[in-house]
Amino acid sequence: MNPKLYALLGLIAVFTIGLFTSTYSVNEWEQVILTQFGEPVGEPVTQAGLHFKTPFVQDVNRFDKRILIWDGKRNEIATADKRFIWVDTTARWRIIDPLLFLQAVRTESGAQGKLDGVLDSATRDLISAYKLIEVVRLTNRVVDLPPEAGDAELEDLRVREKIEVGRDQLVEQILQRARELTPQYGIELIDVRIKRINYVESVRLSVYKRMQSERQRIAERYRSEGRGKKKEVEGQTARDQKTITSGAYKDAQEIVAQADAEAAAIFAEAYDLDPEFYAFWRTLAAYEKILGANHTLVLSPDSELYRYLAMTGNEPE
Repeated sequence: MNPKLYALLGLIAVFTIGLFTSTYSVNEWEQVILTQFGEPVGEPVTQAGLHFKTPFVQDVNRFDKRILIWDGKRNEIATADKRFIWVDTTARWRIIDPLLFLQAVRTESGAQGKLDGVLDSATRDLISAYKLIEVVRLTNRVVDLPPEAGDAELEDLRVREKIEVGRDQLVEQILQRARELTPQYGIELIDVRIKRINYVESVRLSVYKRMQSERQRIAERYRSEGRGKKKEVEGQTARDQKTITSGAYKDAQEIVAQADAEAAAIFAEAYDLDPEFYAFWRTLAAYEKILGANHTLVLSPDSELYRYLAMTGNEPE
């Protein structure tokens, strides 16, 4: 081939390589620091698009502009009341100063290591300064009592289980303390959360016992209220029964009295119509009540009962 053509192809190749090595692109979610022989050069590049650098000399260091996740290791921590718990935390962070970030930690994995120390230390210091109930509970709100529970019962529970800070404020304190240390690494700490709290075996058993005692106390209160309601219902039932019985007895006596009055009126009317027949009928009724199958009746001749027997000509046996 023609030597000039070789030379031209070589120039084109050198130009192409130089072009590729002297340009770089930045994505929307990236920020770039240029380094020359390991030392930062110029200002951070945060604008997306095509940019130029010195070929073969300068290197491109890319850092994420998005919010990143930190997940800590589970730590065993003793609370102020000597209860040992396992605490699992997570956080959200981002790189706000890529130049300082490069100088302090260089990579995201290095930043994760720094956050391990900062957040674990802040979490351990603050949780160990509070009692277990402050770490677990959020507020003093009582949800186990019925709506009709009195103020005394509510106040009793609040006094025995009163919290001053609660988990939300405790997490906020952890965040504020850790935020004071992260700017030196070019990092902004956005949020911290406690993902999970587990009790060690000894604490778990004591918590279960406490929960059982609380359930038993609440159950006993319901039983006591039930017994009170039972007595109230039984008393009302007894009063209603007496009222109904006395009313029924009164009505029965009135009916009996009315019937007796009507019977007496009928008897009086019958007597007025035929006194002799009425006397005879009453005597027969007396015989029916007095005489039986195996009875012996002794009467004097002047007895009213004997008078009608004498009229028949027969004497009773």
